[in-house]
Amino acid sequence: MGSILLFSAIVALASALVILPITNSKKDKKNNRKGPLITTLILLFPLIFGFYYLTNLDRNFTSLWPLLIAVTATGAVFARGMERIVKTCLLIASILVAIYILAAPIFNADEKYERANMDEQTEITAFDETKTPASVPPQFARNKMKKSFGQVPNTSYYELGNLQIQKVNGEYVYIAPVEFSGLFKWIKGNQTPGYFTMSATDSSANPKFIDESMSYTPSSFFNKNIERHIRMAYPNRIFYGSVQLEVNDEGKPYYIRTYGEFISARNGFDPLGIVMVDPTSGSTEDYPISEIPAFIDGAISPESVSLHNSYFGNYINGFWNSVFGKSDVKLPSDEGTEANVSPVFDENGDMYYFTDFTSPKEGVDSMLGYALTNSRTGEATYYTGNLENSYMDSRGALDIIEKKFIEKEWNGEMPILYNFYGEASWLVPVLDSNGFLQNYFIVSAANPEISAYADTPNAALKSYKTALQRGGGSVDGNSAADEKQVTGTVVRVYKEKSDPYTIVSFLLDNGNSYIVSSETYPLAIYIQEGDTVDVTFLDTGEMFLPVKEIEIEGLR
Repeated sequence: MGSILLFSAIVALASALVILPITNSKKDKKNNRKGPLITTLILLFPLIFGFYYLTNLDRNFTSLWPLLIAVTATGAVFARGMERIVKTCLLIASILVAIYILAAPIFNADEKYERANMDEQTEITAFDETKTPASVPPQFARNKMKKSFGQVPNTSYYELGNLQIQKVNGEYVYIAPVEFSGLFKWIKGNQTPGYFTMSATDSSANPKFIDESMSYTPSSFFNKNIERHIRMAYPNRIFYGSVQLEVNDEGKPYYIRTYGEFISARNGFDPLGIVMVDPTSGSTEDYPISEIPAFIDGAISPESVSLHNSYFGNYINGFWNSVFGKSDVKLPSDEGTEANVSPVFDENGDMYYFTDFTSPKEGVDSMLGYALTNSRTGEATYYTGNLENSYMDSRGALDIIEKKFIEKEWNGEMPILYNFYGEASWLVPVLDSNGFLQNYFIVSAANPEISAYADTPNAALKSYKTALQRGGGSVDGNSAADEKQVTGTVVRVYKEKSDPYTIVSFLLDNGNSYIVSSETYPLAIYIQEGDTVDVTFLDTGEMFLPVKEIEIEGLR
């Protein structure tokens, strides 16, 4: 608290000295000059203190440029003679500073692009079909937590806070703190009672309330407000993005906030580390990116990732091109669940922020590429996708779902692009008008006519595999599964007509079941019990293994 008082006092005193004239006429020399100085200080000090206390703005002197213009302009008006000339020069200098700060977005576009530049690859690694993606949509998780709010003591005092996903003890879960519902509830309650946790992979799981009292929270007031508490501890740090709750493997919660630096002037942002706060005691620690504790998943705020995506997409050819010509410009999607990006986890359990990019031309739903940004390091990779195909963007996938379930008024949320069976595919949870999960929809990004849906992600994957085999797509070797070969005798056969093709499922004498479409291998419709077959398949670990090639003995 002392630092903001000292800062406000210094700024108020300097402003008063500039505003009040130093040289006086002979008549004015008889007057007491202390009175006007004290009066000006009394007026300015609470204004400056109140502004910085309420806004939590960094207390670097560059943040004073609007006040500098007002003070020097007022001082020039009241001054006389040579003093007026000096203060007019100060006014001109302050205007030049303001021009430099306000014009920074025009001149630092190239540097922004360099800071946000990404490694480039063609396609993401294929998804392991034996695992379950973290696909429970946040809106659904939030609704279930609200339904479980009766677990919270003194329920009327509180409301559910912001939701975020993370990995705790190897499990992907949603975390949402319990927050005060107003000033008077904060005065009565003083502390929030804890937070909710819920599985991010199992939609049938129920939320659990964890009892963990917290005093420093986003909904607390005055010096107990977490953002103000962080600002008081780090008055000069540049923060970007909201505070987020992170939980360690023992269930202990911490609030974190990303800090960094301006790219130039007071414009742009580049993350450098985090400040971590114990919400019970208020103790703070700061960590550079290279030293962030292992349990923290979202060290880089989603807001800063979204900002860098904008730099990367817009400023490839400078600022003016982003406004007029727009050559090679690509716009990041706004369909993400957190600040226009969506958190996803890779096969190693590392969290990334996903964003797809589309054309700035209106009415075009073609995806130009997509990006994954590591949520701990900020390192990003841009994927162009198969350049021979035109991929549909996330908005296009949501539009397909809206039309598919138009009578039921269901909508998609949280579209994520995966590599399923070697096919770039959108996985989208489908919610009803009340925000409850109804099914999971998978649609090919390159062939939107190929789609499937089911009650669970894994069931939708199985249906999607069948749809790929009978449609224009293919289950190929780009899948994460190993390609294997087997020769055996057919024990059982099941054939299902799916116009215009037939899906053939068969069991070999090795005990494994396989599935193939007549679209991929037309002679598969002739498979009978007792046939000897030579099968090349993908070992996905599923009950029905997808066939790439098959030869039936006696048929050529």
